[in-house]
Amino acid sequence: MFKGLGGLGDMAKMMAAAKDMQARMTEMQDNLASITVTGEAGAGLVKATATAKGELTALDIDPSIFVASEKEVVEDLILAAIKDAQRRAQDRAQSEMAKIGQDLGLPPDMKLPF
Repeated sequence: MFKGLGGLGDMAKMMAAAKDMQARMTEMQDNLASITVTGEAGAGLVKATATAKGELTALDIDPSIFVASEKEVVEDLILAAIKDAQRRAQDRAQSEMAKIGQDLGLPPDMKLPF
């Protein structure tokens, strides 16, 4: 009588896997807020620190670059350090997502979240 319902077991497994993936994604998103990366410019004269979520948390500028005539150079270095930190944050977030995908048996080139 219930022979036609054999596929429901597979559906239950899929639903459980989806629920597990959702829980892991939520946990990973929380973890990204505590992972920090540092971008730099000008051979380390300007450093920008950000979370893996991309939130800028700190900026460290070597005082030796504060010369009034070099204002534009300093601005460029600050922007470059921030962009470097953002790129590193994005790379780290993708790396963390790939770990979850790998644990779930997803293809390595699959981008998460969907």
